Formats: sequence, structure tokens, C-alpha cells
Amino acid sequence: TIAEDDIDWWSKYYASKDEFNKCGTYIQKGYETLTIYSHPLELFEFYEGFNDFCRTFELFRGKTKFEEENEIVGEFKGLFKVYPLSENPNESLPHRIMENFPSNNLEECLIRVYIIRGIDLQAKDSSGKSDPYIEIQLGKIKIDNRDEKIPNTTNPVFGKMFEIKTIIPLAKDLIIRIKDWDLITTDDIIGQTTIDLENRLLSKYRATCGLPLQYNVTGPNQWRDNVLPRKILYDVCKRNNLSLPELLDDHSIKIGNTTFRLDDFEQEKNLTIHVGEEEERLALYILHELRLCPEHIETRPLFNSFQPFIEQGRLELFVDIFPKSHGPPGPPFIITPRKPKPYVLRCIIWNTSNVILQETSITGEKMSDIYVKGWLTGMEDDVQKTDVHYRSMDGEGNFNWRFVYNFSYFPAERCISIKKKEYFWSYDATELKIPPVLNLQIWDNDKFSRDDFLGALTLDLNHLCKPTKDSDMCTLDIINDQLSNNVSIFDMKHLKGWWPCVDLQSGDPKLTGKIELELEILTEKEVIERPAGRGREQPNEHPKLELPKRPETSFLWFTSPYRTFKNIIWKKSKWYIIIILLLICFIIFLLLFLWSMPKAILSHLLHTFK
Repeated sequence: TIAEDDIDWWSKYYASKDEFNKCGTYIQKGYETLTIYSHPLELFEFYEGFNDFCRTFELFRGKTKFEEENEIVGEFKGLFKVYPLSENPNESLPHRIMENFPSNNLEECLIRVYIIRGIDLQAKDSSGKSDPYIEIQLGKIKIDNRDEKIPNTTNPVFGKMFEIKTIIPLAKDLIIRIKDWDLITTDDIIGQTTIDLENRLLSKYRATCGLPLQYNVTGPNQWRDNVLPRKILYDVCKRNNLSLPELLDDHSIKIGNTTFRLDDFEQEKNLTIHVGEEEERLALYILHELRLCPEHIETRPLFNSFQPFIEQGRLELFVDIFPKSHGPPGPPFIITPRKPKPYVLRCIIWNTSNVILQETSITGEKMSDIYVKGWLTGMEDDVQKTDVHYRSMDGEGNFNWRFVYNFSYFPAERCISIKKKEYFWSYDATELKIPPVLNLQIWDNDKFSRDDFLGALTLDLNHLCKPTKDSDMCTLDIINDQLSNNVSIFDMKHLKGWWPCVDLQSGDPKLTGKIELELEILTEKEVIERPAGRGREQPNEHPKLELPKRPETSFLWFTSPYRTFKNIIWKKSKWYIIIILLLICFIIFLLLFLWSMPKAILSHLLHTFK
């Protein structure tokens, strides 16, 4: 499970998008979500384009010639209301619709611009991708994060917050550009979008800072507005000609003839330890009943001047406006993209059993020269191999060999980070996020031909099928029943047992061997405290791996002729060899007898005649 410290703003984001595999235990802990709009905030029908207080009229420069194009030279913000008057001059004037105007004085504001991510940006490079970065312009202020470009992508995750101080309406149009970084040529504008900050500041829907679903004074969703809910409720009621709120007690607020009680809103809520005062929570619930702008993310289309009517991608963002006259705002959200944490996977190959025998020995026996190799998916440049268990006659192999894999891991998203250059000429590496999968294969070693593949085992480290304690119980049912027995090595930390290896080349899985493993996951700190080397190299600890006790027949035959004769040929064909040796001796004796017999007979005859 994910610790409290690992719950961040992105947990809230993914929970709001129903991507629960990336948000950890955020929902279970009772934290609230936010609203994600698939369009610009002002296009939500209920908000009237934020023109509820005043509308914007463009001002054009007069033309001296008919052929000249209209040139916008400014804007006029205002609203006209026509009241019907009675013919009787003694009747009172009709009720004024527009009252309690917001101040038209210059307002110094702090603007926080949160850029979440880009979606389907127009590619600007020949590779079909871009190197996007952000440029913000507000009046004469222009800032960017060119040095933090995101290479080789059309769906960048920016996770960037910009703070700008401005005076509204002297600088009211916030322009957000996404540009493509180029090493030599001028950076291209992918697209841009413009937000009218003044409309949001003046709107009765209070689009300055979205209201969260819960009032929290601590934790990842700490209140960030510079006005507390009760004060906001008072200002909203006053501006909209509603009865001013009356606090009956900590649990009840009365507005006009309606009484709101805290229990009516929190009967089925799972409150966290971070919630604030009861009267503030109740005021916030009432504000949501008035349909003010909630905490949100809006999705804005991007356009550029070269193709003004063709969308160049979209941008997820939100903007907070804090008038200085209302006091200092709360702390900003930390939306920095998640950074992977370093982990180490240690995999000890203890033994194999029931491995299929692929070769035939010089004595006619079935055998295999077994070794195991493994790697993490996406890290194929770090393939590790055991030594070879030669001449296994029964499919058993003994190794006592440790694989060690270093990788970067996102605990909340349960995936590893791989950074690779797509091409050797690529300027930057591209980051990929993939599931952590350990691949193990059993091979038969051949000296004069290609090694033979015997079987494979693929282990998703987040969804491991439970191993068995001994080899006899290890069957294919373990893999087939993995959905009901899944465990995560990141939760278990340590796992040991037997897993089946299969061959899928024939279509249906075929059991081709069994492998005894010990898996252990360690953090960077734990690795320093408990060091261990690869294979049986130093430091050979945690645990110490001894040389395996292999049979005397386990060796490479042509490197030791005497051991080959002693342990293979003599052991199996001893009586045949003795018989052959006796037969050879007899034949030699017979040949010697036949060779010397005539000479002996001739010598005897000559001696007789003499």
C-alpha cells in the first residue's frame, strides 16, 4: 500500500479521472476529488461565459479605405439594461436589477497559473513529435520554462506552476503558449490560448479560485484561498441580494427562511483528520449549493495564427486569482510531476527441476547443460546469466546465483521509468512508463551451435502468482489461477518458492521445467544497509551464496578427459571395458604364441637331428 506521504496532488488528479490504478489509496482515505471540464471554463453553460456582470465589446479603428481590414484597437466592458417605465410619472421607478457592483478600481492581484499537461499537440519535428515547453505572457511580463522542455512527445506532462503579480484591468489577458524547442532554428509556436482574467474576477460565479469539496486546514488539500468560506458566503449573499447568513450555532446557518445543518451534508461522508472548523465546513457546503465555481481543471484548445481555425492540441490547466486587498493566499498546490524512486530487485536462482532434456550424450543418455538468464522488460541491455549446470541427467540444476537489477519506480502508478534515446542521433532521451515485469528463461548450453530454448517464466512484480513450497506441488495451475492469488513484491518485500516454466511455441502452454527463486525488493537505503553482489561476487551476503553441490558428472567433457573417462565412460561401461581389455590381452598372447611357435618348433627339430 501507499503511505500517507506518497499521496500527492496527482493522486487527486487521477482519482478525479477514475484512473484508480494511479491514485493509490486516495479515495479509501476519504479525500475529495475535483471537477475536470473537457472544455474552457467559461463555456460551461451555467456560467454565461462569465459575462454576467458586463460584456466585452471590441473597438475597431475607423477605415479610410474600403479595402482596409478592421483593426481591433481596444475593448469596452459594460452592460446595458433597459427598464420599462410607466406612463404615470407618479409611480416609483422599477426595481434595479444591477446593484452591489464590484469595485471598478485598479486591483493588484497575484495570479497562479497551473499547467497540468498537453493533449495531442501538433507535431513540429520530422520524427512526428515535438519538444514542447510553456511560455506565459501577461501584459509586459513574459516568462517561460524553455530549459525544462519535455523531449520527444505530443502528450507532455508539464506539472508546472507560474506566479505572476499584475494589476487588473491594466493587464487582464493571460496568454499561454506552447512552443516547440529547436536546437538551431527559431522555436515554433505550437498553439496558444487566451484567458480574460478580468471577467473571472468580476463574475458573480466567483471564478477566481475554485471551491474544493471540503474545507481542510492541513494535508494535501489544504485551503489555498485568501478568504475563508464564511466570509465568501457573506459576500456572495450581499452581492446577489440574498438575506445575509446567520450563524445559529456551530452546526447550523440560516439564510432567509432556509436553515442549513451540517449533519445534512456529512451523514455519509468519511472525514479525514485534516478537516477544519465545523462552521467553515458548513459555509462551504452552502456555497456549493449556490453553484459557484468548484475546484476544477479546464481543457483549453490551442490555436496559432498560421492555421487559426484548426485546433493544434489541448491544454489542461487552472488559474487562481488572488486580489491583494483580500489578504495573502494559502500555500500553492505542488503539481511537480512525480519522480521515480530508486529500487533494487534481487533475484536468487537456487535450483531447477524437471527441466526437459534436450541433448544426447556420447553414451546415449538424455541430458541438458542448463543455465538461466533474466532481465526486466524495457531493460534488455542488462541481461544477466547464471553459470552452467553441465550434464543434468534428470532435469535438476543447482546454481545459488544472484541477479541484481537497479531500476526507477513510481509507487503510486506502479510502473517503472525507462529513459532511452529513440535513435542514436537523438539529442534527448525519451521517458517511458511500463509495468515492472521480470523475464526468466531456461536454456540448454551448446558450444558448437546455437543454445536451445527450454522454457520461460514471466513475472509481473505487481501481480505475482504465489509460488509453491516444494517442486512436486508446482504445476501450471499456479499460472492459470494467478488472478485469485495475486500478490505484489512491493507489498510483500520478500518471496521464495517454486514457479513453473512453460514453452508457448506450440500454442498451448507446456510445462518444461520448474525454477526455485527468491525475490526481494529493496529501497536505496536498504541496499546500503544490506549490500550484495551479482552472482557469487563480493559482497556475497544477505544471504551468502555457497558453491552449489553438483553431481560429479556435472562438467564440460572436453575440458577434463580424465574426469570424463572416470565419471562417465568407466562408471557406465566398466565391465565392458574389462572384458575388452582381457580379450585384447588374450589376442596379443595368441598372436605372440603364433608368431613364436614356428621358430620354437624349428629350433626343436634341428636340435633333435643334431
